[in-house]
Amino acid sequence: MRYLVRGRRLRRSPLRRRSDVVEARTLWAVVVLLLVLAPLVGVFTAWWADGSARATAREQRADRRPIQAEVIGRTSDALAMAHGGRQPSARTTVRWTEPDGDPRTATARVPAGTRSGDTVDVWLDSRGRSVAPPADSLAILQHTVTIGVCATACAVAVILLGHAVVRRTAMRRRLAEWEQEWAATEPQWTGRRA
Repeated sequence: MRYLVRGRRLRRSPLRRRSDVVEARTLWAVVVLLLVLAPLVGVFTAWWADGSARATAREQRADRRPIQAEVIGRTSDALAMAHGGRQPSARTTVRWTEPDGDPRTATARVPAGTRSGDTVDVWLDSRGRSVAPPADSLAILQHTVTIGVCATACAVAVILLGHAVVRRTAMRRRLAEWEQEWAATEPQWTGRRA
């Protein structure tokens, strides 16, 4: 008991090899990297993704405009599908009147279950094409969290892969050292010549 201080030996063991020391120090480095570096990578990547997503949403809001349009096509035949994490929607033909009085029609994505004659909000880009609405704060938050979690997971994977490589290298070196020492010791124990 007097030789142990918080799990470390006060005197050096003659059986401890350099590869053992490297492996033990690598383990401590891996723990520090997993507890400090991996979360920092996730936080900084999420911060960058949040800024990028907010800038994209600002550009989309500047380029896109909402209009009120009347559904003139059938949506019951269209396959309802989720779009960008929003409610299920379907493509159908809609009609609206431009500010200059010209009627326009286009194919747009409308909420599933919309019937002909219903009025819906449709987003148009600067060219007059029907597009998805700009990302809202919930979509930006989901994007930010997803990117942050994925970056953290990738950092953890790289750290653990590096640790596995170091452990494998240390094990090979340890086995080679044992083989050399056994080749020198075996003739003394067994009486055989190498």
